[in-house]
Amino acid sequence: MKIVLGVLIASVLAFGSGCAHSDWIDRTLVTVDVTGIWRGSMSQLTTGGGEARLELRQQGAKVTGYVQLPAGTLVSGPIDGTVEGDVFRFKDARGILSGELMVSGDEMSGEYSGPAGVRRVVLRRESPPSQPAPPHR
Repeated sequence: MKIVLGVLIASVLAFGSGCAHSDWIDRTLVTVDVTGIWRGSMSQLTTGGGEARLELRQQGAKVTGYVQLPAGTLVSGPIDGTVEGDVFRFKDARGILSGELMVSGDEMSGEYSGPAGVRRVVLRRESPPSQPAPPHR
């Protein structure tokens, strides 16, 4: 009986620590560097479009930067984000803009939400990660 109880307790501890360890790894795994200047096109899922530009600096999983969207959108400004695996998520401090982009080398694509609704964006890095984006002025 003691052996069965000991095996059961060891199994529960091993399973529980394995789950916590996996979640911790998933949250901290950074497989891409988004530092640089990114430029590309965006399109509203229903109509319209324009150009988007991001200036990003990454330190570990944390990303800070600046987003510049077409004139008239009124949402250009500083953003904060994170990288988990190959996914870059960001938002602005005002809560007006947020997005999730998949990163693949020097390209990233995905969707962001703003006052004009959901838009699809495809960006290409103009400056390599070894040359951090200059601060926005």
